[in-house]
Amino acid sequence: MADPRFFQKVNGLTLEQVASVGEVTLPNDADKNRVFKDVAGLDEAGPDDISWAFIPKARESLKTTKAGAVIVPEKFVSFVPEGCIALISKDAHRSYGLVASAFYPRVVEAFISDKAFIDETAELGEGCRVEAGAFIGPHVKLGRRCLIQPNAVIEAGVQMGDDCTVGANATVSHCVAGNQVYIYPGCHIGQDGFGFAMSPATGPQKVPQLGRVIIGDDVEIGSSTCVDRGAMGDTVIESGCRIDNLVQVAHNVKLGKCCVMVSQVGIAGSCSFGDFVVAGGQVGFAGHLKIGTGAQIAAQSGLMSDVPAGAILMGSPAVPHKEYMRQVLAIQGLTKKKDGKPKLSFKVAVIQFLSKFRKKG
Repeated sequence: MADPRFFQKVNGLTLEQVASVGEVTLPNDADKNRVFKDVAGLDEAGPDDISWAFIPKARESLKTTKAGAVIVPEKFVSFVPEGCIALISKDAHRSYGLVASAFYPRVVEAFISDKAFIDETAELGEGCRVEAGAFIGPHVKLGRRCLIQPNAVIEAGVQMGDDCTVGANATVSHCVAGNQVYIYPGCHIGQDGFGFAMSPATGPQKVPQLGRVIIGDDVEIGSSTCVDRGAMGDTVIESGCRIDNLVQVAHNVKLGKCCVMVSQVGIAGSCSFGDFVVAGGQVGFAGHLKIGTGAQIAAQSGLMSDVPAGAILMGSPAVPHKEYMRQVLAIQGLTKKKDGKPKLSFKVAVIQFLSKFRKKG
């Protein structure tokens, strides 16, 4: 259960409210007016709590949970103990996220610290909170209920919509952002891209970076991530994207809707992504690539050519995942022990496990 020193919770939600916000189906005989007080894990939950289970390893804990209600996929209903209400969801993980967010909503208490600097030409919407050490420059426009944390810097002309957060020590410049944008602490948005004209005679010549960063609605950009502004034209992050910590997004990159970039991904300049692209940790993209909608790139892969829509790639240079598995197994065949048995590396063991897992669905 969440520590009340750090998280503010509503007093309670009725089962009917839970069903509405959580996109779950109630049993016909359920008391819709029953009030639940919190969310909790299967092993910690009590009769007034709502829990969840959506992975196979949770089944044993589900059988013995003391939760009053539990969010589950339909195939888990038989594991729900007597007296516990099964809240059936097509996507139990998503439903839990919606319900937990309802119990612990984002709350911004309006406040302007006298130790913050806000330029007289800046415009702040109703209900904003600006904490000590924050800097808000000339002609900045912030929507309603924005939270600007300590020592954050928002430079001249930046525009952000409603319910945005700029974390402590983050910097934002040359940026136009929508609603519900969460910029985590230490993140840097809109600085110069890495733009140089290389010359063996005179060395690198700086090329002015004259574009912007355009961010859609409901975007999260993690701590210590850097998003460079465009050189000519804009760097674009469309609505619904999730960018993890320590990611590099270079100038003129375009991410489509709901892309997910996991920690330490590096994207070179002018790459263009379709919607719903997922890249695992430490994936590297060479410049000017086109990555098709729905592509999935495994961790530590190196991309050096365009990727068709829906492709699943692994390795460096990245190839289709089945081809990569064949390559690894072929190499293993060339490094057999004296007894003739192939060495089974940790990586191959993982690949074989994942292959079996995918076949089982």
